[in-house]
Amino acid sequence: MMYNEEKLKVKDPAIPDARGRLITFEGIDGTGKSTQIVRLTEKLREMGKTVQVLREPGGTAIGESVREILLDRRHTNMCEETELLLFAAARAQLVREIILPALETGSWVICDRFYDSTVAYQGYGRGLDLNVIGALNQLAIGTCRPDITILLDLPVELAVKRLTGRKEKADRLDNESLAFMQQIRDGYRNLALAEPDRLILMDAAQPETVLAADIYRVIREGFGI
Repeated sequence: MMYNEEKLKVKDPAIPDARGRLITFEGIDGTGKSTQIVRLTEKLREMGKTVQVLREPGGTAIGESVREILLDRRHTNMCEETELLLFAAARAQLVREIILPALETGSWVICDRFYDSTVAYQGYGRGLDLNVIGALNQLAIGTCRPDITILLDLPVELAVKRLTGRKEKADRLDNESLAFMQQIRDGYRNLALAEPDRLILMDAAQPETVLAADIYRVIREGFGI
């Protein structure tokens, strides 16, 4: 557990209770985002919340098509700028088609990755201009920002060890170097330092059940539920 409990009160009294909440999960591959999303979703639904789970890129017909292009192992010649723009395009569609309408009806949305991923991967990882990425992210999301972002942090070596045992077929982005993954991890940690009220840095090396309990506590305390 790494979070500062004094900084968890993120519920804005100016936001009507009827509005849903947007929770995003971030971290390098292998940190256990998918598992923890399932656990948190179950807990929130037990509390009577309507929860919609999404992933990036994806979540819409257009987004899933973009995802296929981005992850296709045949596209080894994809330039960094193309990769950046494709992620932003999928995100813009997801926000307008799914996320904003869901929040307006009071649903809670949990998204596996959001715009922080672009800053970490295409910014800190690929080395693209962070100001350009910021402007592009702003265009893609408009006013749609996460209420809380759970950042699962794990040493790169441990993440790679976990990934080695995965049954899924490797995609284009699974072929990156350890140095690239370290740059992304460092980028995420910099983002957490810059926005500690929103990005809650959590130790993903903890046992799965312990981490799940910590995440649930963060959400309950953060939203006062």
